[in-house]
Amino acid sequence: MKISPGSKILAFLVLITTTCMTTAAQKNAPDNLLETLMKQKAPLFNDMLANKSEMNVQIIYTEIERGKKGKVKFTDHTYRLNNEEYFYPASTVKLPVAILALQKLKELNIKGLDKNTTMITGVSGDKQTAVYNDPSTADGRPTIAHYIKKILLVSDNDAFNRLYEFLGQEYINNTLEAMGYKDVQIIHRLEVSLNEEENRHTNPMRFIDNSGKIIYEKPTEKSNLQYAKRNTKKGKGFYRGGQLVNEPFDFSMKNRFTLIELHGIVKSILFPDGVPGKMRFDLTADDYFFLQKHMSMMPRESKSPVYDTVDHWDTYVKFLFYGSEKNKVQKNIRIFNKVGDAYGYLIDGAYFIDYSTKTEFLLSAVIHCNSDGIFNDDKYEYNEVGLPFMKNLGQLIYEYEQTKVRKTKAEFFPQPINYSD
Repeated sequence: MKISPGSKILAFLVLITTTCMTTAAQKNAPDNLLETLMKQKAPLFNDMLANKSEMNVQIIYTEIERGKKGKVKFTDHTYRLNNEEYFYPASTVKLPVAILALQKLKELNIKGLDKNTTMITGVSGDKQTAVYNDPSTADGRPTIAHYIKKILLVSDNDAFNRLYEFLGQEYINNTLEAMGYKDVQIIHRLEVSLNEEENRHTNPMRFIDNSGKIIYEKPTEKSNLQYAKRNTKKGKGFYRGGQLVNEPFDFSMKNRFTLIELHGIVKSILFPDGVPGKMRFDLTADDYFFLQKHMSMMPRESKSPVYDTVDHWDTYVKFLFYGSEKNKVQKNIRIFNKVGDAYGYLIDGAYFIDYSTKTEFLLSAVIHCNSDGIFNDDKYEYNEVGLPFMKNLGQLIYEYEQTKVRKTKAEFFPQPINYSD
């Protein structure tokens, strides 16, 4: 597979110059750095600090220090991190599925089959839908590459569903569990109303070359995955069929993806050698670069698909640091991330890099914006509470990073990606 000069540079810097080191959070008890920093900006964080349990706030901040000979040291700081405190992961589950789609292609190892091969989705059930063409591509061809782009650029739900159908429940969950991501449960499509049994069934697919010849055919499949039993109920009521039901909303058969797993997977794409070997995805250097590029690309920079700047502004799906702002981004900063928002939950897992000051860090956070405890009423405080919190938190950590005195000058610092390619 041909790799562009730019991708060779970044892949080399990411894959060769990083060294896995045990984090401080693994060695020591959790510290209070994050709480101390937030209290220093009390007007911005007082409401959250006073209601942190009700808002289900969790934060992970990882300091990154590049030393001599390319070694990289990671130091973790956490705030209320708790794998047992469930939050609905929303669109963040799209990230591991996008990555696994590339890994699956590599595992299949079929000549002519790659992320740019035409992928035709058929149907084998009443509620399944087919895809024979994709109007958002220049030539109308649906491909795994294009689905991944749409997931990372604008968090497209249908694109996720197609990759979910390509991989199937068993592959997604068994693979992630074997890699050490043991708390993940990705067991349903998004934005379509299907029951548990219907989500176990995935569509048949054909991958074809330019002449129409079938390169690979995936039959319809039924998952026999045994879910880990959960009794996950939240809030005090929910709407069903326009009627209020005065009992907690049951998330037991909803997707699950903890903050520490989201944080770790984002880290693994930017620093593969910074995570334990079993937790690294089996990808090519080109795959890593493809993911990095589109995780950090702005919608207007994309040539295919093409997005208008009215509905998809520069800071779209960049909750941390920008919140709900629709202003131009700071040119020296790039954010490689994946967000989620649903049922009042806001989540963002991100890697920040400032090329001008040579600072970088990882930051992930979740907050629940549902003060009345009622689900499905469309009365979530995203704009009033959640997005301002995300913006303030990202800017708080960024400002803190600028005050730090580096012990050593960063060597092998990553170069900016050329987004015009």
